Amino acid sequence: MTAPTATGSTWTFDAIGTSWAIETASPLPSIAHDAVSAVIDSFDREWSRFRDDSLVSALAEGRTASVPAPADADAMLSLYDQLDTATAGAVNPLVGDALARLGYDARLTLAPWGDPEPAPAWRDTLAWRDGRLSVARPATIDVGALGKGRLVDLVLDTLREHVDGDLVVDASGDLAARGVSLRVALEHPYDATRAIGVATVTDAALCASAINRRAWGDNLHHVLDARTGAPVRAFAATWALADTAMRADALATALFFDGGPELAASWNAHWVRMHTDGRVEWSPGFDGEIFP
Repeated sequence: MTAPTATGSTWTFDAIGTSWAIETASPLPSIAHDAVSAVIDSFDREWSRFRDDSLVSALAEGRTASVPAPADADAMLSLYDQLDTATAGAVNPLVGDALARLGYDARLTLAPWGDPEPAPAWRDTLAWRDGRLSVARPATIDVGALGKGRLVDLVLDTLREHVDGDLVVDASGDLAARGVSLRVALEHPYDATRAIGVATVTDAALCASAINRRAWGDNLHHVLDARTGAPVRAFAATWALADTAMRADALATALFFDGGPELAASWNAHWVRMHTDGRVEWSPGFDGEIFP
C-alpha cells in the first residue's frame, strides 16, 4: 500500500493493486488514515495470493495445511457457498490455480503455461471451523469474486467510527455510499470514453466487473468458469447494486452465469449486464437509466 495523500475532503491512495478514493464532508483525521491502512494491510496479508507472506500463499504452497482463520472467513466463504449453488458450480474460491495456469499468477507473468483446467471441488478441499482455515491438499484460494467488495465494507465500517455525515468509499468501480445519493456512469466495456447508462446509488453499494479489466494474451481475462477453468464468453460486463459491497461484488461475478439474476432477486438487489454482442439486460425495478 502506498503512502496516502489527503486533499480537502477527498483522500486518494493505491492499495491491493487498485486506486481508492474516499470522500467525506471534511478532511479525515490522521487516526482514521491509520485505521484504514491497518484494515487494508491486514486483509492483504490474509487473503492476497500475490504475496509470499499471506495466509493463502502458505496454504497454496503446501507450507502448512491449516492457518488461523481470518475474522471474515465465515462471512466470505459462506457467501461463496451461495454463489456456488446459484451458478451450479461456476463460482468457486479455489479458482486461483486455474487463473495462474492461464498467466494470472502471483508474479503476473500473463503468459499461459497450460490449457484451461477446472478448479478443484472446493467443498471437499477447503474447510473453516474451530478458528482454523484448512485445505485437504495444497490449493490456491482466490477471493476475487467478492473480496474487494468485502474490503470496501470493512473500510466503510472503520471510517464510520471516525466520520459523521456523508461518506463514499470507491475502490476503482466497487463503491459504497452512506448518507448521500450518487449518479454513477456505467462504463462501456469496449470504449472507456462512453457509458451505456447511469445507476443511482443511495445508501447502498455498486460493484462492476468487465472482461476488459485484467485482460491479457489471446482473449484471456480474469472471470473464469470454475467448471472449465476457461474465461467466460457470453457477457462483457456486469453491474450490481446491493445493501453491502460484498454482496454487490458477489453478484457482479454471478451475473456472468446462469443463476445470477435469480440470486439477485432473492437478495432484493438490482443489476445490469451486457452481452459480448452488445445486448443489454437489466433487472425489474432498476433505479437508473440505460441509454439506447
